[in-house]
Amino acid sequence: MRHALLLVLLLALGACGSTMSIQPSQTLPPSESSFGRHLLDLAARHEGKSGFRLLPASDEAFAARAELIRAAQSSLDLQYYIVHDGLSTRTLIDEVLRAADRGVRVRLLLDDTSSDGRDYEIALLAAHPNIQVRVFNPLHLGRSTGVTRLLGRALNLGQQHRRMHNKLWLADGSAAIVGGRNLGDEYFDAKPNRNFTDIDMLAVGPVADQLAHSFDQYWNSALSKPIQQFLRWPPDERDLAKARQRLRGYLAQARVEQRELSERLQAYRDDPRLYRWLDELIWAPGWALWDAPSKVLADGEPDPQLLLASQLEPKLEGLEHELILVSAYFVPAEDGMRYLTGHADRGVNIRLLTNSLEATDVPAVHGGYAPYRRELLEHGVRLFELRRQPDGNGSGGSGPYSFSGSSESSLHSKAIVMDRRYAFVGSLNFDPRSLLWNTEVGVLVDSPKLSERVRELALEGMQPSLSYEVRLVDGQMRWRAEDDGRQHELTREPGSAWRRFNAWFADMVGLEQML
Repeated sequence: MRHALLLVLLLALGACGSTMSIQPSQTLPPSESSFGRHLLDLAARHEGKSGFRLLPASDEAFAARAELIRAAQSSLDLQYYIVHDGLSTRTLIDEVLRAADRGVRVRLLLDDTSSDGRDYEIALLAAHPNIQVRVFNPLHLGRSTGVTRLLGRALNLGQQHRRMHNKLWLADGSAAIVGGRNLGDEYFDAKPNRNFTDIDMLAVGPVADQLAHSFDQYWNSALSKPIQQFLRWPPDERDLAKARQRLRGYLAQARVEQRELSERLQAYRDDPRLYRWLDELIWAPGWALWDAPSKVLADGEPDPQLLLASQLEPKLEGLEHELILVSAYFVPAEDGMRYLTGHADRGVNIRLLTNSLEATDVPAVHGGYAPYRRELLEHGVRLFELRRQPDGNGSGGSGPYSFSGSSESSLHSKAIVMDRRYAFVGSLNFDPRSLLWNTEVGVLVDSPKLSERVRELALEGMQPSLSYEVRLVDGQMRWRAEDDGRQHELTREPGSAWRRFNAWFADMVGLEQML
């Protein structure tokens, strides 16, 4: 009984914080800034179409975010699942603070995963009069320590494993970036021995307005709480001033100690490319798709009307010739298997690019995927698994798809190409977690030109020098690859013993619905 009372006391202490009113707000109209008006005028020339440009290279993806901050004159709305500390993140934060200084209203919405043990640090940003920070689906009990956080989540596990996986960057309500990248050095080829290969997309026009509505839904949801609510004594502007001084010192030191990386990340200052990219936009019909925030409150599987997947379904069901899937984490489950094998049996050419066991950053997910391979192959679905890249064998951050030379490269992209006409780019993996439990956002575009570009990226990743093609040879699984221009086949799946154990354990204990 004493232990139980102590647990309750610890959790209660961790829940203590300040009280504050929560005011709803909406995205500011693009017409309130000259940048927004410029993009409105640009879109008006294209009769209801939206403009799109892919950002698969990590240096362009980073620069686009930084330049949109610099271009913003009225508002920045940023929504993320993960924010990791590092040079790239601190560079963007410095730009965000400078934007707030010049009067830009900033709304930052983070999944509560990002705030683990960092409430005060994150709340420093909210000490700026022009910056608001909220966390989505927050833990209310036991936030003070790692132990009490774990216990607090255990008391509400059903809701706590459901996260806001959305990634959205919106400037002046008129220009947006969607895709797979979180914020952190590993997403911008800026971390030694770790790089996530990803695809983002810059979007302007009606789709940007739709994405602004999606942000407002999440921001004004009852599930989004101000970060200050979880602190007894939230930081004030003096605390922020001290933190900014430390930030400036960090960036100055990085320019000396990490000169090459610092110069690469900050190339946008001397060579801005945003307006060049706006001239390169592909104009086409497009639709923003997103899960309803209330999806995470569902008791059991959520209502299909709340799901992004339901919005994609009509285009997927109308498939006739070719389907290309790119997904960092792929667990098709029974419904997915019926769809894929059924369409493959009707003659649809289906190819999948995902992570190999040796490359994935979550081996347990591979354990959910591996049991489906044989049946997929028997029905003619082609499977490609990104390899662990040999050092110095990739193209780095400036390449077309940022395949790093890092030995810890991993696929993080999420994209679909349907019949070489429709392309989807967003945060959605093709697994039960993304489809049923987490919330997601993305954009569907009706454009053969854009679809071909996404398709080319996928086919690049499927090259035998970068990925294994999994094949059935005389009933046995084989992994075909290419090294030094010579193709060869492996009879045993590449990957360490520890990774094999993780994958096997996930399969044995039935974690599929959690993956």
